[in-house]
Amino acid sequence: METSLHRELKSHYAGPNAQFEVPLGKYRIDVVTGKRLVEIQHGALTAIRDKVRHLLDDDHRVLVVKPIVARKLLVKQSAKGGDVTDRRMSPKRGGVLDLFDELVHFTRVFPHRRLTLEVPLVEIEEWRYPGHGRRRRWRENDHQIEDQKLVAVRETHRFRTSKDLVKLIDCSLPRPFHTGHLAEGLSVERWIAQRIAYCLREMGAVKTVGKQRNALLYQFVGRRRRPAAA
Repeated sequence: METSLHRELKSHYAGPNAQFEVPLGKYRIDVVTGKRLVEIQHGALTAIRDKVRHLLDDDHRVLVVKPIVARKLLVKQSAKGGDVTDRRMSPKRGGVLDLFDELVHFTRVFPHRRLTLEVPLVEIEEWRYPGHGRRRRWRENDHQIEDQKLVAVRETHRFRTSKDLVKLIDCSLPRPFHTGHLAEGLSVERWIAQRIAYCLREMGAVKTVGKQRNALLYQFVGRRRRPAAA
């Protein structure tokens, strides 16, 4: 079932004379505007990886929109379609670096000269109701989602090349660097830095140049916008 969020993002990216839910071969395209195909993917990019690759192989220009939830208002209902019993902000906050969680499984598709990846950071409402009617207490994980609604688009990031992704590494790094340096510079967990390094390596933006104990050492290919520390 299509959520309000998906429907509202389709409208947001539709240009003049846009068409919605257009059949194209064995696929259905969210939005067709001019010669550009637009796919809105709130779920995992893995789910549309083969679809996007086939569309690109057929010489189509594709825009993949991957929204990341920056803020979420949880709206609890007594039952599906019932009264609202509580509203509170989710403690979880999303950021553009979360994109690398998805790109781990998308590096064989992106980058591509006919592919643009756009990441809107959005604020949404998530409407929930109890998942098991017999239980008196509503546990955090005991719910079903009725709908997600777009509140606002806070900012948008657009990526066409691996160099565009490198611009997200807005910190000073030694030459060479390992994922510990990257984690510290970006103020993220080490496993997140490892995913970022993996994606950049697979996309040709960094290369491995050695090891320091058990840690791989990396170096950027070409020049970065922000100079690294000496």
